[in-house]
Amino acid sequence: MARVLITSGPTRQHIDAVRYLTNASSGRMGRALAEAALAAGHGVTVVSGPVEVDYPAAARVIPVVSTEEMLEATADEFQSCDGLIGAAAPCDYRPVRVEPGKIAKNGQPLELRLVETDDVVATLGAAKGERWVVGFALEAEDHRLRALAKLERKHCDLMVSNGIAAMNATDNEVEVLTPDGQIVGRFVGPKEEVARGILGVIGERLIG
Repeated sequence: MARVLITSGPTRQHIDAVRYLTNASSGRMGRALAEAALAAGHGVTVVSGPVEVDYPAAARVIPVVSTEEMLEATADEFQSCDGLIGAAAPCDYRPVRVEPGKIAKNGQPLELRLVETDDVVATLGAAKGERWVVGFALEAEDHRLRALAKLERKHCDLMVSNGIAAMNATDNEVEVLTPDGQIVGRFVGPKEEVARGILGVIGERLIG
């Protein structure tokens, strides 16, 4: 049995006290992966951004809001886990300044200056040691090429490539790629079925 850490859902980067940047990630893929990992007999911890889905009762769930909080919680939990599945869609940018209170309308354009957030999977992948890391690459085009580039940059052992149609959807279509470019799994259908396929590949190639 492995101790599996899963990131799931979106994150939020506040602009002011009531507005924020985010994306349409629903957490369904993360939930499905947690269910599949539990069904395979593994222990599961989920670090999740704000979602409306319910995770399995047998999983330990750590709620977070921002990308910074997700990175901190995931780094803490990764120390006692055997591997990470980075299925979350953390917000890639944050405002340089978060305004106190609520920004009032004044009839003028509002300019936001954004900077990149730290990459959760890349940060943990660079310090994984003997642990394994599986990433997700959601791309609009050149899926395989960009997924392999992310696999190398983020120090992943496997990369799950999918398209933007997966966002906030009940179904998914993925390829599972190795560092040498092999496709070791193709799965299409409800996210629950796709998750079982992905966990099968992880179990065979990384957990044993």
